[in-house]
Amino acid sequence: MGTPFAESTRPTPSTTVPGRYRGEIDDSWNLNPLPQGGVVTALAVRAMSTELAGATHGLRSLHTTFIAPVVHGPVEIDVEILRRGRSMSHARAEVRNPGSVHGHVTTAVFGSPRRGFDFTDLEPPSGFVPLGEARSFREPLPAGVEGFPPNRFWDTRLEGRGALGHAPWDEYVPDRAEHASWYRLDDAPMAEDGTLDPLALIVCADTMPGAVAEKLGPGERQGWFGPSVDLTFHLLDECRSEWVLAHNRARHAGDGYASVDMALWDLGAAGNDRARLVAYATQLCIFTFAH
Repeated sequence: MGTPFAESTRPTPSTTVPGRYRGEIDDSWNLNPLPQGGVVTALAVRAMSTELAGATHGLRSLHTTFIAPVVHGPVEIDVEILRRGRSMSHARAEVRNPGSVHGHVTTAVFGSPRRGFDFTDLEPPSGFVPLGEARSFREPLPAGVEGFPPNRFWDTRLEGRGALGHAPWDEYVPDRAEHASWYRLDDAPMAEDGTLDPLALIVCADTMPGAVAEKLGPGERQGWFGPSVDLTFHLLDECRSEWVLAHNRARHAGDGYASVDMALWDLGAAGNDRARLVAYATQLCIFTFAH
C-alpha cells in the first residue's frame, strides 16, 4: 500500500473505454464539503501521465477549470492526448463522478529539459516564522476562542503551520493581502531519491483564500468561503523536503471574484536552507456566504 495521497490519486485503466480511467477519492480530502481541488487535479495529471506511458516528459504546467462539482467517492477520468512530441506533449483530462455530464477539466503540458537560462527573479517573504517555531493549525486554541468544526483534510491530510500573517482570533489593523504557511502532507509521499512527489505540491498550492482573509481583517474573516474557479500551476523544480513554505498574495478583489497567487519554496527539512522556488500558481476564486 502507498501513502494516502498516492492511493487517492491512483488511476485504474478502464477495460472497455480507451483513454478512460477510474479512481476513488475518500471523504478525508473534503473541504466545505467537496474534495479539495488540488487532489482532484493531481488525479487528473496522474491519469494523463499514465496515458503518456513511454514518454520521458515531466509535468511543466497545468490549468484546471472547475466546471461542475466533483464529490468524494468513485470518479471517472477521460484523457485525451492532444499532441505527443519528442520533447513536449500536451494532454487534457476531465474528472467527473459517474453519470455526471461535467466535472473538473485539466489541460497539461509535459516537457523534457531544454537548453535555456537559469534564474529566479522572486524572493521568499521576509519576516516569516521559522518552521521550528511556527504554530501548528492542529494545536489547541487559546483560552476563550471558539473551536472550529472538525475537518479531516486539515486534521489528517495536510498539516499547516502559520508563518506570516494573523490567526483568525487576532486583533489587528489590516494591511497587505499577504499570508504564508508551512505545509506538509501527512505520510508525505517521498520518492526513494529523497524528493517529494511533485503532484503533492498541487494540493499545497490550492489553498489561496488565506491572503484575502488577511486583507479583510478581524470581523470579516468568518462567514464566507472562496471556492476556486480555476487553477494554473507551474512546476519549476524538485522539492527535497516534506515541508514547503507557501507564500500567498491576493492581487485584486471585485465583483465577487478575487485574483490570488501562490509561490512554494523548499527550504530543506529543517526549514533553514537556502530557499528554492519549486512551484508557482495563480487562481481565480469567488465569494460565497453562509448567510
